[in-house]
Amino acid sequence: MRPYILAESNWKQIKDLEVDVAILPWGACEAHNYHLPYATDIIESEHISAEAARLAWEQGAKVMMLPCVPFGVNTGQFDVKLDMNMNPSTQFLVLKDLIEVLNRQRIYKLIILNSHGGNDFKPMIRELGLVFPDMFITTCNWFQAIDQKQFFENKDDHAGEMETSLMLYLRPDLVLPLTEAGDGAAKKFRFTAIHEGWAWAERKWTQVTASTGVGDPRKASREKGEKYFKAVTEKVARFLTEVAKTKSGELYE
Repeated sequence: MRPYILAESNWKQIKDLEVDVAILPWGACEAHNYHLPYATDIIESEHISAEAARLAWEQGAKVMMLPCVPFGVNTGQFDVKLDMNMNPSTQFLVLKDLIEVLNRQRIYKLIILNSHGGNDFKPMIRELGLVFPDMFITTCNWFQAIDQKQFFENKDDHAGEMETSLMLYLRPDLVLPLTEAGDGAAKKFRFTAIHEGWAWAERKWTQVTASTGVGDPRKASREKGEKYFKAVTEKVARFLTEVAKTKSGELYE
């Protein structure tokens, strides 16, 4: 049993345990090209959270990883079979209930470790900060922690080289041969403002890509995935440790 993972812990361990930071992995259940499982975001989030928590725990950080929330915002994929959508308004209610538990038990720091690009917790955190003024709530996207160019030839948007490499390292038993994968070719919006990043619109997934993948996975490898996983978890662990060891009244410098 790993004492920093709630799902593996028991009441004997937990009842007198001091916890400074709760970690909430949040994924999605959706198609990932032809070769990766629907649980890709969940698996990545759970493994990255657990390893980062282990590293932080060994540095003396009093962290606790909560069970992963397996459903994310998949409104743009409403017509992809069994892509499971949780609306932002539902996410808000789930998050509010979980924060209420932590706040009542005087665990005043929460890190949402996000594993899905469709999830956007910033507006929720702004609103919940008014409801729970004693709480420090932060969200981080592990897939933005490290520049992909350091490890991969092709930038990954969804089920490309990075995610495929990670899954070849974490759960190779769930990855089909890369000969089965689509090339990840995807259409882009026509609009310059969206290309430049100062305008945004949601993509309609089945109009953008035939395989549900966005990004070429064919140069993925287990070795790349292992190196990337190590780099990402070490960086996330540093963040967990900093948050755990920083007093609530000393968050700014």
